[in-house]
Amino acid sequence: MAAAAATGRLVLFVALVAGSAWAAQKEEHVATAPAIHALRPLLGSGSDLGVPCDSWRLAVEANNKRNWKTLPASCEDYLGHYMLGEHYRRDSAVVVDEAITYAEGLELAGNGTEVWVFDIDETSLSNLPYYAKHGFGTKLYNATSFNEYVLEGSALVLPETQRLFNKLISLGIKPVFLTGRTEDKRAITVANLCHQGYSGWMELLLKPIGFKSTAIVYKSGERQKLQDGGYIIVGNIGDQWSDILGVPEGGRTFKLPDPLYYIG
Repeated sequence: MAAAAATGRLVLFVALVAGSAWAAQKEEHVATAPAIHALRPLLGSGSDLGVPCDSWRLAVEANNKRNWKTLPASCEDYLGHYMLGEHYRRDSAVVVDEAITYAEGLELAGNGTEVWVFDIDETSLSNLPYYAKHGFGTKLYNATSFNEYVLEGSALVLPETQRLFNKLISLGIKPVFLTGRTEDKRAITVANLCHQGYSGWMELLLKPIGFKSTAIVYKSGERQKLQDGGYIIVGNIGDQWSDILGVPEGGRTFKLPDPLYYIG
């Protein structure tokens, strides 16, 4: 019983650490020790049978490592440190800075036809409190427990993505959410997005219940419908390559970091 209580306190603590880290304003780098994973010691880069975990993560982000099911168990500490420390936020900020620079340089028609596609999970909202409780991707995906978490509506905002979202609205570009979440999760997804400060999107596109094909087929098909409806997809951002691959991709695509899981 004491062990269960201690585990519960640790899970609560990691959720609080994640939330407070994301809520903090981005600051200039100062010569202080970086924030580290709050629950585990920093163990260098870690390794996967001799392959450093930072190299493994790079292979994932470059889409060279595909169809993997779990993060190597030996890399759990490394990924916890990466996700809850400064590094993940910095990597996301670099992507968003580039996206904003691109958006600000667009010559818009001004007739409301330009849209920007956003994924939701690990792009607009973060499920890190769930993954902190389930080994930072070292355990096999459990659809039942993950869906229970989604239905809580407690996913956290990813502030860098929200910064891009708000900038696009100010420029006259309409955000469209395109998610692999299924249609039966529409109400909780809307509530979660609103609770985390998102507003003013043009459309929320969810996957039909029972859809059997790949994420690439589904998402590219929905983007094609937008294009056929007269909209111009000027940008597309997601955490998975399957969010941004497949015709039409959009005027330019942006890939956010996500070493926690793979969707093909």
